[in-house]
Amino acid sequence: MDSFINAFIAYFVIVDPIGASLIFTALTRGKTVSYSRKMAIRSVLLSTLLVLCFGFWGVALLGSLGIEMESFKIAGGLLIFHAAFGMITKPDKQETNDGGEEFEDISVYPLSIPLIAGPGCLTLTILLFSGIREQEQSFMPVVAAVLCVYAITMICFLFAQPLFRLVGETANNVFKRLLGVLLASLAIQFIADGVKGLMQ
Repeated sequence: MDSFINAFIAYFVIVDPIGASLIFTALTRGKTVSYSRKMAIRSVLLSTLLVLCFGFWGVALLGSLGIEMESFKIAGGLLIFHAAFGMITKPDKQETNDGGEEFEDISVYPLSIPLIAGPGCLTLTILLFSGIREQEQSFMPVVAAVLCVYAITMICFLFAQPLFRLVGETANNVFKRLLGVLLASLAIQFIADGVKGLMQ
């Protein structure tokens, strides 16, 4: 249960379903309901598959490249800390696709990558799954956490318009900064574990 709760909090913080749904609202503004629903389902399914693949085979990929897990923990911790620092310090703004470019299929880019399955999320996945392997525990709690967080993300996407009206930008920005502090603490822990492993 502890593994599930820790993984759930970590994924919930870095995926940020509520914040992602606000961006999803901006990207699908003016589109039909069926289009928005299709993009929501497709992007969440792709992200879930990508994250689970990285969890089970990401460490093997690192090994084939000659990268030690401790080094990846430090690099991954720095990357996650950078993302958390941005969540805390960046000015409030709403991301849109006003650059004039029209995306027919936004499920892969920018919804799945880099929004809800970006580098920070994939890094977190490899770190969590590698920790489970080292402790010889079951993968089920972390897999369940991944499925729960992306199920919440799916719901937030499907009900993005009413959620945007209910939460509002101000409340979301406050919530995002609080989650950023938790994510920064998690990143520091990854870095500390990596440094400790290298010294040993």
